[in-house]
Amino acid sequence: MVQPDSIKQSIEQGMACELVRVSGDGQHFEAVIVSAEFAGKSRIQQHQLVYRALGDRMKAEIHALSMKTFTPEQWAEVNHG
Repeated sequence: MVQPDSIKQSIEQGMACELVRVSGDGQHFEAVIVSAEFAGKSRIQQHQLVYRALGDRMKAEIHALSMKTFTPEQWAEVNHG
C-alpha cells in the first residue's frame, strides 16, 4: 500500500518545494504543496508540475490525489493574512 510519506518524498525529489504535506488512506490522497516554481503558472500548470514529479506513480500506484498548490507568497497570505 502506498504511504503518504513516499508520495511526499517523490514530490520533494522531483521539484523544489518549501513545504509538502500529504495525507491519505493508501488510495486517496490530499496534498498541500508550496513551491516558488508555481509562480506565474495556472492551477493546471501547477498540478502538471506535481504530476511530472510523481511520474509513473500517478498511473500505477496513486488512484486519486487532490492538491492545493501555493506559491510561498500565497501560502504566507493564507496562514498570516
